[in-house]
Amino acid sequence: MTVAGSSRRLIVEADGGSRGNPGPAGFGAVVKDADTGEVLAEVADAIGIATNNVAEYGGLVAGLRAVAALDALASVEVRMDSKLVVEQMSGRWKIKHDDMRRLALEARDVLPPGQVRYTWVPRERNGHADRLANAAMDAAARGETWTASVTDPPVDLEETVVTEQLSYRLLTGPDDRAFCEKVSKALADGYRLHGGPAVAVDGDRVVVAQAVVVEQPVDLAQP
Repeated sequence: MTVAGSSRRLIVEADGGSRGNPGPAGFGAVVKDADTGEVLAEVADAIGIATNNVAEYGGLVAGLRAVAALDALASVEVRMDSKLVVEQMSGRWKIKHDDMRRLALEARDVLPPGQVRYTWVPRERNGHADRLANAAMDAAARGETWTASVTDPPVDLEETVVTEQLSYRLLTGPDDRAFCEKVSKALADGYRLHGGPAVAVDGDRVVVAQAVVVEQPVDLAQP
């Protein structure tokens, strides 16, 4: 369904889990462009002690809120591996649990019901949201708060140089050891730093960008 005033189509993949059911719980959700598959937003959080079903609803609400922040008029397909949530939100099953009823009403308040349709998917097709939910629960177990990572698309330099070594790359990521290792690997592959790093602060996160160049690209495919 396309809503008047917007032709944009978005996909929400949402998941939630509880380690104990009830137990330490968390959710994850990702918003994608339906036409390109581009990831537009990732959200995740730990919610303390809760059931799997409550956590699943938490992921749904978070995903819909992320959509509303991006384009409140977009038509949305929600994909979840929770048959219960999909059937309840589609109006085919009754909601008996008070906490789930509250979260279902919360979800319906984010976007008009006619703007959203629900699709059940097998668990193996919901891996992105599942990873986010587990990352949030893992962070909570360490006494930390999950934060989204801002990184450039993964590039395998060793695979790339088989045919062509790029003369310029921009490496980005949180200011942590993993980012330093990424830059170190590029230097080991013959790149050199191009200027100094650019730094951006997003709340508690520090995100760094560093350009690297190589003087003479080498095409190893040529004799």
